[in-house]
Amino acid sequence: MKREFLLASTIIAGITLVGLAAPAMAQSTTGTAQVEDIVVTGSRIPQANLKTTSPVTQVTGEDINVQGVTRVEDLINQLPQAFAAQNSTVANGASGTATVDLRGLGSDRTLVLIDGRRMGYGSPNDTAADLNQIPGQLVDRVEVLTGGAAAVYGSDAIAGVVNFIMKKDFEGLRIDAQYGFYQHHNDYDGPGNLRSVIEGRAAGNPSQFKLPDDNVMDGFSREVTIIMGVNAPDGRGNLTAYAGYRKNNKILGRDRDYSSCSLGGENAGSFVCGGSSTNATGRFNSLENGANLTVASGGGFRNYTGDDAYNFGPLNHYQRPDERYTLGAYGTYKVNDKIEAFTSLSFSDYSTVAQIAPSGVFFGGGTSANGGYNISCDNPLLSGAQATALGCAPGVDTVEVLIGRRNVEGGGRQDSIGSQNYRGVVGIRGDLNDTWSYDLAASYSKVSLSRTYLNDFSNQRIGRALDVAIDPATGKAACVSAIDPDGPTGPLAAVDAACVPYNIYSPDGVTPEALAYLQTPGLQRGATEQQVITLAVTGDLSSYVSSPWADGGLQVAFGAEYRRDKLVATSDTSFETGDLAGQGGPTKSVAGSVQVYDLFGEFRLPLIEGRPFADQVSINGSYRHSTYDKFKSDAYGFGIDWAPVSDLRFRASLARTTRAPNVIELFRPQGLNLFDADGDPCGPNPTATLAQCVATGVPSAQYGLVGGLLESPAGQYNYLQSGNPDLAPETADTYTFGAVFAPSFVRGLNISVDYYNIDLKNRIDIIDPLVTLDNCYVNNQADACARVVRSNIGTLWTTGGYVEAFNTNIGGLKTSGIDVNVNYNVGLDRFGLDTYGSLAFNMVGSWLDKMETDPGAGAAVYDCVGKFAGECGTPKNEWRHRARVTWQMPWNADLSATWRYYGGVDNVAGPGRLDSSFDAQNYFDLAANVQLRDNMKLRVGINNVFDRDPPLSYSVGTTGNNNTYPQTYDAMGRFMFIGITADF
Repeated sequence: MKREFLLASTIIAGITLVGLAAPAMAQSTTGTAQVEDIVVTGSRIPQANLKTTSPVTQVTGEDINVQGVTRVEDLINQLPQAFAAQNSTVANGASGTATVDLRGLGSDRTLVLIDGRRMGYGSPNDTAADLNQIPGQLVDRVEVLTGGAAAVYGSDAIAGVVNFIMKKDFEGLRIDAQYGFYQHHNDYDGPGNLRSVIEGRAAGNPSQFKLPDDNVMDGFSREVTIIMGVNAPDGRGNLTAYAGYRKNNKILGRDRDYSSCSLGGENAGSFVCGGSSTNATGRFNSLENGANLTVASGGGFRNYTGDDAYNFGPLNHYQRPDERYTLGAYGTYKVNDKIEAFTSLSFSDYSTVAQIAPSGVFFGGGTSANGGYNISCDNPLLSGAQATALGCAPGVDTVEVLIGRRNVEGGGRQDSIGSQNYRGVVGIRGDLNDTWSYDLAASYSKVSLSRTYLNDFSNQRIGRALDVAIDPATGKAACVSAIDPDGPTGPLAAVDAACVPYNIYSPDGVTPEALAYLQTPGLQRGATEQQVITLAVTGDLSSYVSSPWADGGLQVAFGAEYRRDKLVATSDTSFETGDLAGQGGPTKSVAGSVQVYDLFGEFRLPLIEGRPFADQVSINGSYRHSTYDKFKSDAYGFGIDWAPVSDLRFRASLARTTRAPNVIELFRPQGLNLFDADGDPCGPNPTATLAQCVATGVPSAQYGLVGGLLESPAGQYNYLQSGNPDLAPETADTYTFGAVFAPSFVRGLNISVDYYNIDLKNRIDIIDPLVTLDNCYVNNQADACARVVRSNIGTLWTTGGYVEAFNTNIGGLKTSGIDVNVNYNVGLDRFGLDTYGSLAFNMVGSWLDKMETDPGAGAAVYDCVGKFAGECGTPKNEWRHRARVTWQMPWNADLSATWRYYGGVDNVAGPGRLDSSFDAQNYFDLAANVQLRDNMKLRVGINNVFDRDPPLSYSVGTTGNNNTYPQTYDAMGRFMFIGITADF
């Protein structure tokens, strides 16, 4: 920790000394304009923010400084319109990207732009745009457009658009540095008596359960950005270049008391520390005699109990470590009166590690027909008593055993993900004459993925390392596959001479040599590429077409665009064949491309201006026709705004938007994956009849059997996934209407209130395996039962068992709500405080009225407003807001206080549980900016000032992390930061 503080003080003090020693030189940036003057996202025709017919929410570069974020997704996800997506808190299932999910419709349905131009696929494993490529200190502002914009920007803009407007036309030199860390006091006092529960478990199992230190400081972050800009000597151009470095340290689950054990339920008003029965001492479930055993601390077997479950949470990353280098440039040069050349070039090198609990021998992944292992009764690693306990007896040579045993000796599974990202835009633009302007641009982006999965086990090698006999040549225990079948002089060779026996039957029986043999890396390499060529022409036809009641006239834009997205992901044999034990299924290679030719156009026409009760009335429309290889699609939009007086404006829009299937959805090969479920419908608490279960392959003896084989110890079951090259595009109908109030009698105040409604049909998804199970066992649908494939022993989680779930067009999504934006700037001189500066108030809030999912296949529609867990996943708060007040002091300083609010939510599992609901969460942040001198500004801040603990649940599954939802709630305590900006 001292080293971290030393690094921070060295960086910041160094910049400070240089800044104090150097005189201030002239510099300029494109400053943040007032709201009403900003040209906004959603149209190629310039129009002001408060006058658009589609709602736009804006955050600025100053917001980044006030919140102290080094990851831009953290700022975007604070907006109430954004829901949890891939970010640095995701460990299990991390793609290594940072994405944004507007309206909770999925990241693939949010279009991300940089300066109005589309970003490419974020990764070969995640087609949503990766915000890790965007340097935060180069962001001038971010504009978030609600609703469909496919007619303007093309496919994917179903939920809306996030447009990052970057700083350009910079002159001078700027150095920005920031340092931050989390500080948390471990004193959880919420529901469930969790600290007492952990202390109780630690008394009997100290290696698995331990409370962290009372006070922790961790998750250290640092970022340095250099921006340089120069104008052309003739004043006709500018070149702005930048370079940046960012590093964030890891936080583990064990570093917080509320995540020091994996919640598994509750008992008598207290949480219960659960875990996985794939444990540290091994679990042996004999299919010969039904024995359920584990290794005793003194050797030999004893009966397995729930207390032996492995506490998998402590090693999970709460915050992934990452490191990023960025480099780029923006340039413009006016060649002549008709041509301005421009370019945007960027590069980033990003790396992260996602760590989860250790791998090992997992139930159901074995080499026998039922997913177990055929253990020889003559195995020299087994004592006679152990062999007997497993079912060995005269006439019994082998016993089939389901085995679960963690690789605690090797440590957590680590998914090391690296990506190199390139993006370039070149083009020319200008005015053809007083009426027409043009913009011709070509862009190319590429993401190169390098992924190495460490500390996993090979299923094939596990089988060999457990098949042990005495080597006649040495008289010692050896793998059968390593024993020379005809001696050292014979012509035959051993199957696997490198094999080392894996002794999991004795405490401390695992050797380093066995570990080195079993641990096998998984390698994946891949790339995505995007090519876009766009020609857009805009024209002001006011001189030719206008309304007799308006001063302005018709404005138009039209053009053509070509886009090609290509994706290739190549897995090594371990990934491709599903040989890695801790993956839940194979990671198949995939390759393909999608290309589209678009024609688009839009118009805006004022109808009435400057008339009584019609200060302004205008309409606008847009249309895009897209031609793909296998289908065509059309998107359109129409809007109207009416300002009866200059202080009040009403606006409304409707749009038909589309989303074409991406490469992964089209071309993913067949392979197994996992889904979460509370249990098997035929398991210990059956919801199906015996006849139904037997008809789908369940042995009658297993039906409803407590401690039987049907229930997955991890609560995860197999489904078979696959792409579908015959997918059709999704379509969505969006309409919005609202009002903007900017009263002239209250200077500095503007309020906007907008209703939105998005109805998506023909959704691209799988038939949810849970829906398939319900349709089979509840609704007796034969086609659903045909998709339920049981293993030889009737399971859905061991080898041979799965639910078929291929990509298809099915069901839909529907969401609606109301967004509220309030801004108010007031000088304190109005209240007689002439020398105390001014106050700026801002509030962005969103009320969620509806978030319905139609799973299709005859399943009932469900609404997730105000709910979490289960089919609803992360919390869908009914009301969220971010409110801020800034005191702009006359003493070269600003002080800001921010209130972030997340409404209460209910667990879909129902009432009567400790986690049946989450209370509303309130977070308060403080930040200050101080102008040290003309060319130097200092910023300091604390987020989550009161160090509020997150709400906890044992239903988070893989949609959350460490008993909560860190993508939504502040889960790591208060965050403190200090930064400095120096201009030269």
